[in-house]
Amino acid sequence: ERGLVYRKNAEVNWCPNDLTALSDLEVEHEEEEGKLYYIRYPLEDNSGFITVATTRPETMLGDTAVAVHPEDPRYKDLVGKRVRLPLAKEKRLSMSGEEVSNLIPIIADPYVNPEFGTGAVKITPAHDPNDFEVGKRHNLPFVQVMDERGRMNPNAGEFANLDRSEARKKIVEKLEELALLEKGEPHRPAV
Repeated sequence: ERGLVYRKNAEVNWCPNDLTALSDLEVEHEEEEGKLYYIRYPLEDNSGFITVATTRPETMLGDTAVAVHPEDPRYKDLVGKRVRLPLAKEKRLSMSGEEVSNLIPIIADPYVNPEFGTGAVKITPAHDPNDFEVGKRHNLPFVQVMDERGRMNPNAGEFANLDRSEARKKIVEKLEELALLEKGEPHRPAV
C-alpha cells in the first residue's frame, strides 16, 4: 500500500542447477579457459558487415543491438544503421511480449571498450548485467533465449531445447558454415 514492494525485471546471478538467484556476495568469479569468437553481422543493405567479439555466441540469438564507443572513428559511419542478426528467427518475442525483428541497430555507448576485441560488442540485455544497463539506457527490447535451466527456448529457433553448451557448439558450426565466423581465439574470461 505504501509502494515499498514492487516487481520488475532485473539481472540476477542465476543457478540453473538449483533454480535460484544468488546474491553477489555468494558468487565467486574465476578465470576459465575459453574462446573469444569474432562473428560477422551483415549490414541490412548488404554493403558489408560489422564484426563483434564475444565469449558467449549462444546468447547472440537474444541480441537487440550492436554497440560501439561513441568516439571510435572506425564505426562513426555505422552508428544508426542496422544489421541482420545471424541465425536469428525473423521475429522473436521480448520479455514484455512484443515482437522483435532480427534487424537490430548499431548504437554508440561509452560502456564499450574500443581496445577489446574489435571494439564492437553484441548487446543482449536479458542475459548480461552490463548489457542490461545498456539496454535500459537505449530503451532496447529484452529477448530471453534460455529458460531457467539453461536450455535454449523457442526464441532460439532451430537451436531451441538444446543445453546452452550444446547450442554454443552448433551455433559456432553454423556460423562457420555460413562464413560468418571470422575466427576464434583462446581467451580467459572471469566466469
